[in-house]
Amino acid sequence: MYHNYFGLKEQAFSIAVNPRYLYMSQQHKEALAHLLYGVKGGGFVLLSGEVGTGKTTIIRCLLEQLPENTDIAIIMNPMDDAIHMLATICEELSVGYDKTNIDVKSLTDSLNAYLLENHRNGRNTVLLIDEAQRLSAEALEQIRLLTNLETTTQKLLQIILVGQPELNDLLAQPRLRQLSQRITARFHLTPLTLLETQAYIAHRLEVAGMPEGRNPFPALIVRKIHRFTGGIPRLINIVCERTLIGAYGHNKPVIDNQIFKLACSEVAGSMEYLPARLRNLDWRLLGGITAAVMVCTLMIYALFVRPNGAPQAVVQAPAAPVVVATVTPSAAPTPIPAPSLAPRREATNPELADPSSYLIESYTEAQAKLLRSLGYRISYDTHPCWELTAKRIECTQATLETWDALETLNRPSVLILTTPQRFTSHAVIIGLGQTHAELLDTSGNSVRVPLSELGPLWTGRVFYLWTKPKGFNEPLVLGQRSGTVKWLAEQFAFIDERDTPLTTTRFNSTLQERVKIFQRNQGLKDDGIIGEQTLMKVNEVLGIDKTLKRLD
Repeated sequence: MYHNYFGLKEQAFSIAVNPRYLYMSQQHKEALAHLLYGVKGGGFVLLSGEVGTGKTTIIRCLLEQLPENTDIAIIMNPMDDAIHMLATICEELSVGYDKTNIDVKSLTDSLNAYLLENHRNGRNTVLLIDEAQRLSAEALEQIRLLTNLETTTQKLLQIILVGQPELNDLLAQPRLRQLSQRITARFHLTPLTLLETQAYIAHRLEVAGMPEGRNPFPALIVRKIHRFTGGIPRLINIVCERTLIGAYGHNKPVIDNQIFKLACSEVAGSMEYLPARLRNLDWRLLGGITAAVMVCTLMIYALFVRPNGAPQAVVQAPAAPVVVATVTPSAAPTPIPAPSLAPRREATNPELADPSSYLIESYTEAQAKLLRSLGYRISYDTHPCWELTAKRIECTQATLETWDALETLNRPSVLILTTPQRFTSHAVIIGLGQTHAELLDTSGNSVRVPLSELGPLWTGRVFYLWTKPKGFNEPLVLGQRSGTVKWLAEQFAFIDERDTPLTTTRFNSTLQERVKIFQRNQGLKDDGIIGEQTLMKVNEVLGIDKTLKRLD
């Protein structure tokens, strides 16, 4: 059918799980490394992510890389009842047990005997539970008790929990704190960025045999696909598949806007199947997107959520919610009248939180909490930022005057505070609105705090992170040569859908004019200098850095 038309050997965008098509973005590589770490003796390992972000595909990839001495029990549809869960684990591992006298103790004793024998034979045993958010707190607690089976040197059972973001909510419950404390590695899969979406589509086409030099998806269509799908790989697959079929039917070698719209119109769905977090969106925030595009987006999402049953709960930090569009501000924030740290209007329905729940005494611990919320793996052997230097993640401190300045910075940050008792303290801010801020509490959950309460404590000092382009060490002006100039010219070529960049390595006048236009559109001073603020805004447009959540 259309495969031959585009020179493909097979279906490039099937939603069936196929490890060959796994696009190994940096976060997917780290997720797989987490699972392999768990298999080789890491204790409890947690992998979470939204529906369709690739968790099951990573599991399949893991199975292909298991060490030969590994026995694994995979529970794909876990149940709430602890006894049934233990019985299923025994059956997966071919552990014999007395079926006439089934209780927790007899099943645990049988598992313990099996694990000891496996250990004596030099074999490793792994339990992997997919869709773990379906488990009850009681079942999870029983699974925790299995990790008590150990020798003097190591655990006899390694456990990997895989689930949707609701699993993080479940593990945050006080009664499961012992289990949560035993998790030695956590990783949360987020949706793909715009650049990753482009690479993902190109990767699947290449694996399917797309001839070199051909590409039916121009940059403009890739951006539309990214907006429609929010970067969810499963949704990207269905949209790409429909557009290829449409292009074949209309005898077009390249996807155009007409084909893209037709593909959207073919996807059926209903608002009633959408999660509450999408039904309750303030659609005025998407003013630059037409109503037709929004409806198509909702229908696409509904198609894939409906088969999974009821809508899921709202995602806690650090999970990234599914979005249907990214709207970049085109004007500078309006300055607020003095006093500078006062709330910008009277608070309505404030969600009060006890300050003791979000104040963090240690600066290093606050930094570590911010890094974990952004998905970075860190250890406590060194300063949190030292481990990120190789990835060109820049740790930066600044002093700001207003909440608007923090909004313009648009990065989750550590706020340096001074308590009424004149002690230094800290808070991790992940969202900002007109009257409230969203902070991470000491357990990693999000709480909303009125700006009228937080403002008097904030000293104006912040700590944040951003991804620095290779070779950038100082602001660049006209005539300079740098790898950063080459990188920036390539990014503008992608944004502007140009075939060639405006320059290679020399900062010329043409690129300077493009920089000035970009700066004006982003509300920055249009001085034409390539500095930190300009590069950070480019990162925002490309989805490279995570930004503050908008609360209003």
